[in-house]
Amino acid sequence: MSSGGSSLSDGVIKKIVLSYTYVAIWIFLSFTVIVYNKYILDRKMYNWPFPISLTMIHMTFCSSLAFVLVKILKLVEPVSMSKEVYLSSVVPIGALYAFSLWLSNSAYIYLSVSFIQMLKALMPVAVYSIGVMFKKENFKGETMANMMSISVGVAIAAYGEAKFDAWGVTLQLGAVAFEATRLVMIQILLTSKGISFNPITSLYYVAPCCLVFLSVPWILVEYPVLRDSSSFHLDWFIFGTNSLCAFALNLAVFLLVGKTSALTMNVAGVVKDWLLIAFSWSVIKDTVTPINLFGYGLAFLGVAYYNHCKLQALKAKDAQKKTAQADDEQGRLLEERDGDGRRNDNQS
Repeated sequence: MSSGGSSLSDGVIKKIVLSYTYVAIWIFLSFTVIVYNKYILDRKMYNWPFPISLTMIHMTFCSSLAFVLVKILKLVEPVSMSKEVYLSSVVPIGALYAFSLWLSNSAYIYLSVSFIQMLKALMPVAVYSIGVMFKKENFKGETMANMMSISVGVAIAAYGEAKFDAWGVTLQLGAVAFEATRLVMIQILLTSKGISFNPITSLYYVAPCCLVFLSVPWILVEYPVLRDSSSFHLDWFIFGTNSLCAFALNLAVFLLVGKTSALTMNVAGVVKDWLLIAFSWSVIKDTVTPINLFGYGLAFLGVAYYNHCKLQALKAKDAQKKTAQADDEQGRLLEERDGDGRRNDNQS
């Protein structure tokens, strides 16, 4: 008996340790990519302020590796879809992703890492508002009030920001709007058609689209500057390791969502944000003011409450499904019993 109990607890412990390992890997990689991008783009650090070029290097690297995994090594199954579905569903998502990455990487040139994380707390507000606009979310006064509290918190954090830059804030808010639209569009264009991507197939299908969309602003904005600055040569080590981290992060998301829940990802994201703010303040020596922290704390409470409500809704849905299944089974058993009873009556 005891051996069964201990093996069970061993299994549970193993699961918990694995979950925490995945979370730790994801936090580490997400953290590394953000700080590394900031280092490359910041004029006071590596001083290579070309966000479109950096995003294109990432996309080239990621789509090549995804191609190898899907087509050559065949480690990941491709998704079957027609050309029409690809053009009508995947291409718009690729465009939104391209603009979201371009704007968010551009913001690193103007804003501190800590302040960018604070502005990103607006993500649930944007996703909910756009969801309501596209009739994917039901409008609820209570949820809207919570969204307002998150927005007020972010506004206070912005008010307390020591190095406030209006252009940087505009870029980051634009990035949040594009990313939120992308998340809602994934629900509308892909999930509704029964198409689901994991991060590898997502890169395989979406990254090439991103490259095409990014090439237009790149030719207009960054290519002329790069062409005229003859001093630039591609530092293979810096850009290679940076791209590898970006790809590893996608892989980690794949593992984390596959092996744990989306809620774990949300909680891990909160831990990562606080760690980044602490790192930004202590290591990069960014100024974090008490008003900053008070505002972000307020927004953070709103986001935590929003995630809690989402989880409760999921749990209720799950319970409903289980009840319906149990009812179905019971109905079937009764039918079988009735059938058996009738058969016995006929025989007698």
